[in-house]
Amino acid sequence: SECDYIFSIVPPSDAYSNARGIALALQSNRHARRTPLVFLELNAISPRTAKTIADLFRGLPAIFIDGGIIGGPPRLKSKPNNDDDAPPEWIRANIPLSGPEQLIYAPTSGPHLAALLNSRHISNEIGKASGLKMCFAATTKGFSAILIQSFTTASSLGVLEDLKKEMRDMNPQALIGAERSLPSIPPKAYRWVREMEEIADTFSEEGGFEEQLFLGVAHVYKTMAEDTVLGDERFGDRERGTTLDDLAEAMKEGLFITQRDGTVDDPGKGHIEG
Repeated sequence: SECDYIFSIVPPSDAYSNARGIALALQSNRHARRTPLVFLELNAISPRTAKTIADLFRGLPAIFIDGGIIGGPPRLKSKPNNDDDAPPEWIRANIPLSGPEQLIYAPTSGPHLAALLNSRHISNEIGKASGLKMCFAATTKGFSAILIQSFTTASSLGVLEDLKKEMRDMNPQALIGAERSLPSIPPKAYRWVREMEEIADTFSEEGGFEEQLFLGVAHVYKTMAEDTVLGDERFGDRERGTTLDDLAEAMKEGLFITQRDGTVDDPGKGHIEG
């Protein structure tokens, strides 16, 4: 009854229940509002899920805006020549938005907020911004899952250093990117599972592709989050997977756990006789 805006940014698996709770609260307090509540749906979800959530707010005093966050958390740029008097500049994520209502026209500081969020309106149709987020995330998190499988398998074969040497010679930028980005994944892996499933839905429903590819990618992150010690990692309190080599080792340990009965438990294929 009091706030002007709500940004929904939760694990994708919680996006619908989160919005439903807010819609129910808004229904109960609808007469207390002076202006419509602006609900920005910024989760990593498919266009279909975005439209399903938008339906929760129909008939309520609310403006629903579909969106996605493309990029990492804001961070300060380095000041030129260490000039302490230079005004601060920020590297910000891009936030595409879509739907019949535009944030820039929202009551109570809409233009200021639209600029602050580095947002842009890309379509009047709900689902377009979420779909764009899905397509972008596939090119980054999807590729990361391929790298995780490659480095883990190389570690199991005992050729990890050889793989890195070949990449250093033939594809150095991919190796640099992997060494920088893969160790940051473990604390986020649990919420990327549903995001990959939403990408699978998007590519199937909007692109006509089979779902298996990104359901497989979802399984990579599910394995990391549930079957390895990496699932216990939290931001600011890291112990495992802080380097590319240790991440591959931890994944290998989780995928092949020796059981007391002499079998090897492989979560991807079931029990293999030892």
